[in-house]
Amino acid sequence: MSWSAELTEALGRDNVITDPARLRTYECDGLTGYRVQPAMVVLPRTADEVAAAVRVCARHGVPFVARGAGTGLSGGALPVADGIVVSLQRLRRIVEVDPVNLRAVVEPGVTNLDISKAAAPYGLYYAPDPSSQQVCTIGGNVAENSGGAHCLKYGFTVNHVLAAEVVLADGTVTRLGGDSAQLPGYDLLGAFIGSEGTLGIVTQVTVRLLAKPAAVRTMVADFATVAGAGDAVTGIVAAGIVPAAVEMLDNLAIQAVAASTESVYTPDTAAALVVELDGPPDDVAEQFDEVQEICRRHGSTKIMLARDAEHRALIWTGRKAAFAAVGRISPNYFVQDGVVPRGRLAEVLGRIAAMADDAGIRVANVFHAGDGNLHPLVLYSEAEGQHDRAERLSTEIAELCVELGGSLSGEHGIGADKACSMPRMFGEDDLATMLRLRSAFDPDGLCNPGKVFPTPRLCGERPGPYRPHPLEEAGVIERL
Repeated sequence: MSWSAELTEALGRDNVITDPARLRTYECDGLTGYRVQPAMVVLPRTADEVAAAVRVCARHGVPFVARGAGTGLSGGALPVADGIVVSLQRLRRIVEVDPVNLRAVVEPGVTNLDISKAAAPYGLYYAPDPSSQQVCTIGGNVAENSGGAHCLKYGFTVNHVLAAEVVLADGTVTRLGGDSAQLPGYDLLGAFIGSEGTLGIVTQVTVRLLAKPAAVRTMVADFATVAGAGDAVTGIVAAGIVPAAVEMLDNLAIQAVAASTESVYTPDTAAALVVELDGPPDDVAEQFDEVQEICRRHGSTKIMLARDAEHRALIWTGRKAAFAAVGRISPNYFVQDGVVPRGRLAEVLGRIAAMADDAGIRVANVFHAGDGNLHPLVLYSEAEGQHDRAERLSTEIAELCVELGGSLSGEHGIGADKACSMPRMFGEDDLATMLRLRSAFDPDGLCNPGKVFPTPRLCGERPGPYRPHPLEEAGVIERL
């Protein structure tokens, strides 16, 4: 029996997609510049069905790629042409909310925001909050070790996951971690989180829940220059203040937000900082005044304080809509995800602006300024033939972050997008060690192949937007 027939028998015909038109839905994630159509998509409903699908792949040597909501921005869920996509969208149960032990048990298709909604009646919430938290799923967050606006104070996914049930590359189901955050032995859970789907597929996650803070204060500070806003961020952290969030938007990002949502941001300001403090009311009040003074000292031209919860929500709606809003001012864009030391924010933003001018490409900046996690949006038009130029600029920005003492990625992952830049950050021995760990989990390389590590195929013939063959352009052949 063929592997496709085995998968259909194991999962049922209604849970398998082979129709070419429907397969196109899965040909990319949020990084739409790269597209590959898989041979098949399977839609398991339980962890047992995920394991059954993986066992079929292991027997026949078929590569597989796990996929959640498809909101990833590094090509981490990019399919393999001769392989399958294992969609986890049907595993969306909240198994348990345990307010006594401050944890919840959920399946990988559950969204971040739904965890917080389920915990809200107990005065609890789930801290990691990527901008796409309404749609991004916990399985994808585990794969990428996602963060979000509040990661400056509360950390990333790895800081909030206690345990995970996973299906390994041979179909074995195992559990990593446990009920306690501190366990003896090797930290296999820590290795799995952020491995971008290359070590296995998560089928259940136990997450930490936190008590909602007693007080929250939010402000937006305008600056006449991007450099001034960057210096203010450095000043806030240098003063010993750890805000819940410090976000920055430049003017291009603010214009995009204004074009797509009800915006509270000043349209003509060069840059805006969103600063949020939370904690005990007296501490928050004292530090809030100090943050305002630091912003004024670094050239803030206007400070707007959130009047109430509704006004605060409008501030965050604009910030979290920024990526999607850029679609209003550019038909196509790449999103980068490099990290630099906070003290070099002003320098790196100036360098990015100069690089953009040299390339003749616009770059909008909206990012987690508190921990130096940049999200430059490289704007271009595919129709005007700007894709390759924009892609080069995007790669150069990521590698610039490494040059300045930072990292290729803060939370979006390496995926297919930045795999060829890995040697800029890691030596041969480093990469070889990482590959040994990966091989221990997946010796045959079937689990999300072609991601994270540079390969001749990936770096020589990168997947990308379809380019017609000359015979197709001449009308001799047709694309199927």
